[in-house]
Amino acid sequence: MKIAVEGCMHGELDTVYQTIQHLEKLHDIKIDLLLCCGDFQAIRNERDMQSLNVLPKYKEMKSFWKYYSGQEVAPIPTIFIGGNHEASNYLWELYYGGWAAPNIFFLGCAGVVKFGNIRIGGLSGIYNAGDYHRGHYERPPYNEKTIRSVYHVREYDVHKLMQVAEPIDIFLSHDWPLGITDCGNWQQLVRFKPGLEKDIQAGTLGNRAAAELLEKLKPSYWFSAHLHCKFSALVDHGKDGRKTKFLALDKCLPQRRFLQILEIESECGPFELHYDEEWLAITRKFNSIFPLTNKNANFRDTTPDIRDCRELVRSKLEARGAKPFEFARTVPAYDPNQSQSKGSYQRGECPRNPQTESFLQLLELPYLLDQGTTLTATAACDMPSLSIKRDTEEIPIDGIDETEGDETEQQLH
Repeated sequence: MKIAVEGCMHGELDTVYQTIQHLEKLHDIKIDLLLCCGDFQAIRNERDMQSLNVLPKYKEMKSFWKYYSGQEVAPIPTIFIGGNHEASNYLWELYYGGWAAPNIFFLGCAGVVKFGNIRIGGLSGIYNAGDYHRGHYERPPYNEKTIRSVYHVREYDVHKLMQVAEPIDIFLSHDWPLGITDCGNWQQLVRFKPGLEKDIQAGTLGNRAAAELLEKLKPSYWFSAHLHCKFSALVDHGKDGRKTKFLALDKCLPQRRFLQILEIESECGPFELHYDEEWLAITRKFNSIFPLTNKNANFRDTTPDIRDCRELVRSKLEARGAKPFEFARTVPAYDPNQSQSKGSYQRGECPRNPQTESFLQLLELPYLLDQGTTLTATAACDMPSLSIKRDTEEIPIDGIDETEGDETEQQLH
């Protein structure tokens, strides 16, 4: 399976897809999947931009609206996670994951899916210690504070991912796992990004929760973005012999290393996106303690036993199939030929997404995303503490770097 990995999208779907198509022609290959590591900016219309936390000069429609409206269709299957510059109101509609547009799938605040027989997990957002233990209390329309906190990673979502026991092939996070620079050539990194050296030396660069997930899940590949540079590393997990190849990529700009193509062993295609049975069982088990207020919550004492949920999920998927529910538009798409309101959505106006409703019905769960209820945990578990052996030798990931087509990037821009 040939997979294209992209750093920060920043709404530049047209450019990224055109770059991939150029590389396909240049190397006579067919890309099977595009993975995006956040700052995707799935902005459907001008009102969505009010949920985007960027400086006013960066508030642009970009190109996602064309894919949402059906004017364009993504030429290859695309999976993305959220970063810190997103249309957060739309991603909240799809908290559990779903099609943001035809052929473009959002993994959710946290999620695991299968593409062919490749298992892909992801964690949206960035780490902030002050919000990490809080619940998901933010609701659109966001105020000056919640527009900045809504994309902060929450312990609840991380704890769900910590329950994953079956092997993960690829994991996506927006910011880097804490300590990942110890496993690569950080001296070369700071020559390109000198502003990172202070945090690297202090051991504060990166996402502490992502580091826990890296130690627990030990995926074959881990991809990130956020810091707008390319960096690769190899994490040696020690006595079990497992290693994780880490790669961070830049944002989509001319002459920047924002895209890389690699080949991963897999079954023969055609490849389809499917729900993951284990992840659905975890989601069902933990939905009863979904924290929806700004109070701190502690999940380190919750013990999951997902066997009963696993049996129910398996029977449900056998009955309806494992493909995700179909894409559905919930608001009008931007129309450049018509004037549109730039105001934000009013409280209670943001719609329930039919995909999310169908997903919850499948799992026999209530819809909680428009509520602010405090729920209580009823079971108890230990969070394992694992360690990894650091390897300071940088091991590049084999693949086609987009800079091999720099002259075409210039044409595309």
